Amino acid sequence: MQQSAVPELAHTRTRPIHWVATATAVAGVVALSSVVQPGSATAAQSGPGTTGRTAPAAAAPPSTTGVKFPLACGPVKAVVAKKATGDLDGDGRPETVAVVHCDAPMGTPPDGVYVLTRAADSDTPRVVATLVEPRERLTVTDFALRAQAVSATLLGYSSDTVPSCCPDVKTPAKWRWNGNAFLRSTPAGAHSV
Repeated sequence: MQQSAVPELAHTRTRPIHWVATATAVAGVVALSSVVQPGSATAAQSGPGTTGRTAPAAAAPPSTTGVKFPLACGPVKAVVAKKATGDLDGDGRPETVAVVHCDAPMGTPPDGVYVLTRAADSDTPRVVATLVEPRERLTVTDFALRAQAVSATLLGYSSDTVPSCCPDVKTPAKWRWNGNAFLRSTPAGAHSV
């Protein structure tokens, strides 16, 4: 075995002071990195012909908390089962679409679908449109809001004799704002039993 020409180095054996020094160095790097941060990222880069102005802050969508939905639930409360937000009318302020039903202790209560908005000068959300009435006895599935349209699959009944547990009609539906009201469209031949 050949002996090393270099004398034994002092730091080849770890001692507690080495661990303390390493921990102090790591803590210093972490502390420094929390102080020095890069600038905010933007979704779009400035290109030729664009100005450096920033867009106004996006308005928060209306909350469903505390909203009185036009739903008669008797002694039980209304429950928001699903919700989605987006700008449905193109005014730059988001709306919230909520699927709501009564919190029934058993069975499958019918859903109502409501559009909520708030005035530019108010923080109070309000129901401005009903897309599905609970009295229609429909259950809403595949609920989404995309490209300024609300889409859903509606499960219903072919007659009053069909038990509430077993909807036998499945209908896709889409609602879009036309400037005055939400228009519902259903693809041709979309009903299934």
